[in-house]
Amino acid sequence: MLTTDVAGPRVLLVEDDRRLAEMVSTLLAEEGYRVETALDGQSGLHHGLTEQFEVMIIDRGLPVLEGLDLLRVLRERAVTTPVLVLTARSAVADRVAGLDAGAEDYLVKPFEIPEFLARVRALHRRHLAVAASIPIGARVLVLANRTVTDPRGGHDEVTLSKRECGLLAILARSPRQVFTRPQLLELVFDRADTVGTVDTYVHYLRRKLGREVIDTVRGVGYQLGRR
Repeated sequence: MLTTDVAGPRVLLVEDDRRLAEMVSTLLAEEGYRVETALDGQSGLHHGLTEQFEVMIIDRGLPVLEGLDLLRVLRERAVTTPVLVLTARSAVADRVAGLDAGAEDYLVKPFEIPEFLARVRALHRRHLAVAASIPIGARVLVLANRTVTDPRGGHDEVTLSKRECGLLAILARSPRQVFTRPQLLELVFDRADTVGTVDTYVHYLRRKLGREVIDTVRGVGYQLGRR
């Protein structure tokens, strides 16, 4: 795995051509993205299921797990991050297969760099638009003002702290995924915190929204409530 440690939106790049991966990673880093690069489909699947990204870029011809199979598994596991499929296959049937597997966009190699970057920006905008509010059962988490509202009027509006909102958003964006406490600590909290901080904020959220909002998976961690 290659990592570029640059502040900005997170992008998962799954590409087995190391030279191309390094080139694309550098281009994206220069545009302000943080890039995680996986060199095979299985590694890409692990990152896609255990981490949060704003955009994913997936090559089709991957070792271990083919790109479209990787994409199908992500969609089956309720990962909704916008995906750009990269491939050398230019036939219409191949493009249709990529879109039917769950991709938002499809780009044929070799590609022009300005077009590639424009497509990534478009997918990032799409992610921001979709992520502005997240379903929490029958309620909705509105990120702009950190509130949980009920469109049906069955619950009062609840205001969350920044950390409460961050924790709930991570769980809600991947509702079928079970997160370990160390994973949640890394994704939401400061390095100075301990895993006990995760438990504390789970308690805060349950106190504000009801115990059913977060499920404890014994011996593993937490996931969004499934009731």
